[in-house]
Amino acid sequence: MRLALLGLFAASLFSAEIAVAEPCASSVDQGAFDTAALKSELMVVALTCDKRDDYNLFVQRFRPDLTREERALNTWFSHAYGKRARQMHDDYITALANSESQQGMRRGTLFCQEHASLFPTVLGLHGAEQLVNFAAHRPQPQPIALTSCTRARPASGHAQRPVRTAQQGR
Repeated sequence: MRLALLGLFAASLFSAEIAVAEPCASSVDQGAFDTAALKSELMVVALTCDKRDDYNLFVQRFRPDLTREERALNTWFSHAYGKRARQMHDDYITALANSESQQGMRRGTLFCQEHASLFPTVLGLHGAEQLVNFAAHRPQPQPIALTSCTRARPASGHAQRPVRTAQQGR
């Protein structure tokens, strides 16, 4: 029931503007977006699968890292939207929760089974670098279209993503 209400609430707040192409994102910005998506996924898993204690432990353990990534996200929204930054940021966070909630509703009882190992995995990470790398490689919905404004891919042609944390600066 909570999941359905969360999904309906989030859907009602979703802004059509957020789906349009946005200003480019540096690797630091992308890391902040990936981390926000992971945090949202963990929140939905916590609420849906009664894993609130695990979520609280995650937030406590990674508080400084999450704070840095949140600052990077705030900076991106400020540069991208100026006076509308807070509203657009809120819309983005709502859209993330909505995407995760919809996935949970589609998967039904399988959702918790499929996400059971997420908290032990995340809680086994150490520091911002591992957290952001883990987030970058998760298949998470991003309700915002980001274009990279960093240099081209390595000459090898592999789509390796660099380590990106707000801690590394802009």
